[in-house]
Amino acid sequence: MRFLHCSDVHITADYFSLPFLRLGWRRWAAMAELSVGGRRKAYARAPETLAVIASDAEQHGVDHFILSGDVTAYALDPEFQMARESLGALAEDPSRCTVIPGNHDVFTPGSHRKGRFARHFGHLLESDLPEYRREGAFPFVRLLGTEAAVVGLLSARVPSLPGIAHGHIGAAQLDGLAALVKDPRLAGRAVLVAVHHAPLTHHGKADSYLHGLRDAEALFRLIPGPRYAVLHGHIHKRYHHPSTAERPHIFSAGSSTQAGREGYWLIEVKDGQVVGGQKHVPGGAVH
Repeated sequence: MRFLHCSDVHITADYFSLPFLRLGWRRWAAMAELSVGGRRKAYARAPETLAVIASDAEQHGVDHFILSGDVTAYALDPEFQMARESLGALAEDPSRCTVIPGNHDVFTPGSHRKGRFARHFGHLLESDLPEYRREGAFPFVRLLGTEAAVVGLLSARVPSLPGIAHGHIGAAQLDGLAALVKDPRLAGRAVLVAVHHAPLTHHGKADSYLHGLRDAEALFRLIPGPRYAVLHGHIHKRYHHPSTAERPHIFSAGSSTQAGREGYWLIEVKDGQVVGGQKHVPGGAVH
């Protein structure tokens, strides 16, 4: 089986044409990142690039498409709408597509309170084994064929201040995951766990306290070895750490639509094991 993994597509509205007062102070602070920091330019073609990646999924004959969060720049409805349009028919079918929220998708308390992500992508949080849910829709699981399962976890929390971007899964979801992986219906399947925050950096180290996944070690203890993989984003670098006896495979999709760094993973599953992956560029070949 073949899986396409992308992340951090950051579909960005034209913030400078929107009513300033309605954006709120968090987005006012973020507008410096958009302009001076260059993020607006870096993601100007993000909708088109995401559409190409979705088309690539068809060309490569992938069994499932996974987007591990940060669908938007700062959680506005038009950004979610553009992302949904770019994904096209893929986003209509939970059996073909998984999308989870990142910290940018719950950027303000209001966007979280109004359930903005769920309004556009909540149908992709359906679970084939809903008895294991512990925090809202999470963890959810999708059983695919006879060889694989995709599990979605929530690590993205509303940041207390812009610039604070750590995540945690929490004891409740980890308890659900612990029970889920013991279910006989997952026996013999490779399990791909999608979570937004990075359990390890590209150097193989824990990320910083204000940016990393704080309960990564607890996650590793539940899913060690080559049968398992964690698919994440958040860090805008693309890398793979092979599995060990103590931890699963770790695939970072980086930022799949950032100008000059576009790309995604094609991840292979065979005989109930994750056997590796290849980096691809949108509309192109292997890196």
